[in-house]
Amino acid sequence: MAESAGMKGLVGLAITIGLATSAAAQTVIRTADFNVRGLKASDFPRTKRLAEGVYSYEQIDPTKRTVTVNNLIVITTDGVVVVEGQGTVDNAKRLVADIATLTPQPIRYVVIGSEHGDHIGGVAAFPATATFLVHPNSKTVLERRLGRTAETVADQRVLTLGGREVDVLFLGRAHTGGDLEVYLPREKVLFMSEVFVNHIFPSLANGFPTEWVEALKKAEQIDPIWYVPAHGFVDSEPVLKEEERAFRSALERVIAEGKRLHDAGTDLENASASARLEPYDAWTRAANNAYAALKRVYMQLDGQLK
Repeated sequence: MAESAGMKGLVGLAITIGLATSAAAQTVIRTADFNVRGLKASDFPRTKRLAEGVYSYEQIDPTKRTVTVNNLIVITTDGVVVVEGQGTVDNAKRLVADIATLTPQPIRYVVIGSEHGDHIGGVAAFPATATFLVHPNSKTVLERRLGRTAETVADQRVLTLGGREVDVLFLGRAHTGGDLEVYLPREKVLFMSEVFVNHIFPSLANGFPTEWVEALKKAEQIDPIWYVPAHGFVDSEPVLKEEERAFRSALERVIAEGKRLHDAGTDLENASASARLEPYDAWTRAANNAYAALKRVYMQLDGQLK
C-alpha cells in the first residue's frame, strides 16, 4: 500500500524528533560537577517540573561544594510531600521558602531517603507539623537530629493525598542500611535518593555492594519514566535512564575488581592502584570514593558486613 504524502511527513517528523532527542542526550556534559557543566553556584537552587504538581529541586550543599543535593516536591490539594532533606538549616529554609512560591499548601510529609548529614543536617527547619517518614534502620540517627519522633517505613507505605498516590518504598540496603525511595505510579516518577546518583563514582563507605546492585535492579523492574537522583543533575528522562544503568555498571565493576584483587591476595592498600575501573575512574569524586568502595567489597568478601 502506498504511503500518503501526509503519512511520509509524519514519519519523517518522528524520525527527526527521535534523532534530535538522541543528539541532545549525547551532547549533555556527563558530570556531577557544576563547574564542569559550565554552571555557577548562583544558578542554584533550581526547580524543574517533571509532571503536573511534581518538581525536582537541586541545591548546592556547602559540604559537597560542587555537587547538588536533590529533593522531590509533590504538590496535592491536601498538602505537600517533600522527599529528602538538605544538609544545612539555611538550605532547608530556602527549600521550604521556594515550595511556598509553588503552592500555599502545607508540607504534610517529609520522607528521608538517606540518614547522612548532607540530607538530614537541616531537618529542624521543616515545619513542626510535618510528619517525617524514615526506615527503621535510620530512625535513631534522624530523631537525634530532629529532636522528635519519626514514623517508620520498613517495606512500603502508600500515601494518598488529594487523590494522588505516593508510594514510599524500601528496595533493600544500598548506600546506607535504610535507603528509602518514593514512586509516583501515575506519573511514573521514581525518586531514588542515594541508591542512584548521576555520574558520581559510587560512595560505598557505608554501603552494601551486592545488595545495592539488587536494589537498582528492583528499581529498573518498576520501569519509571524518571529516575531522579539524590546527587548530580536532574537531566532529561533518557539521560537519567542511561546514567542509572551506567551507575549500576559502575557498582558491578567495583565489585568485580574488588573480588579479582581480593582473590589474588592484593593488599587493600594497593587495591586502588591495581583496580581497572575505566571509564568510571573519570567520574566525579572517583579519587575520593574508589578506595572506600574497594574496602567495602573486601569487607563483604571477608564476611564483615552484617
